[in-house]
Amino acid sequence: MRRYAFTLIELLVVIAIIALLIGLLLPALSQARLVARSTACLSRLNQIGVAVGLYQNSFDNLLPQFKGPLPEGGEDVIGSLFGGKKGQLPFYGINEIGAQRRPLNAFLCNATPPPDSEPDVFETPEYKSPVDRGAQSTGIPFPPLDRTDSMYDFIGSSYTLNDHSLDGDDRATLVPRGGGRMPYLTRPSKTWMIGTHTIYNYQQDGDRGMRWYVRDQVEANLLFCDFHAAMRIRVPKGIVNTTDDYTFLP
Repeated sequence: MRRYAFTLIELLVVIAIIALLIGLLLPALSQARLVARSTACLSRLNQIGVAVGLYQNSFDNLLPQFKGPLPEGGEDVIGSLFGGKKGQLPFYGINEIGAQRRPLNAFLCNATPPPDSEPDVFETPEYKSPVDRGAQSTGIPFPPLDRTDSMYDFIGSSYTLNDHSLDGDDRATLVPRGGGRMPYLTRPSKTWMIGTHTIYNYQQDGDRGMRWYVRDQVEANLLFCDFHAAMRIRVPKGIVNTTDDYTFLP
């Protein structure tokens, strides 16, 4: 009885076709995953926006703000402390002020966090973006703090409050120095309120390497002062506080 089988050439042809199909499908699958993660990040920003609205109803239109210690002494409002968990950065109270005291958590998180004095870190996944890839340069000049794979772990949140412009920390935007109410907004639909840390990638004309979406471009998801959110807004290189899509300024 004659037996039939694939020849070596036929097997090689099949393998080549499968490899070709994989090569064609992988970019499409990668793009689909990026769109899904970016959309999930935008959804979390929308949820944060709802919580901010509730917070403002309770605190006379104040943005969620908390003061942390400054390296030179004294204290001031630190934008990253608006919500989230304890981070790893040993400055500005980031690694000391956790989920219990970060003000927006009471309006967003389902569980009641334990006291910050406890050593364990209480997780707040509501503030973790699926696209968070950290920063190649954090601005801290010594390792291991000079880079991070996750801003959520490093700062306590993948998102930050618009409390200063790209020029530096001394130019307040939505939160006055020392804290207080927002200034009058001339363009609430253009002024961003809370966004992914990538919006500060070019702060003080540096480059922190926060390319969360694609390798050759810095983009950000932003929640605006009129409470609409936008996905993957291009962040131009340099100190550019105002673009056609957004502004840091009131």
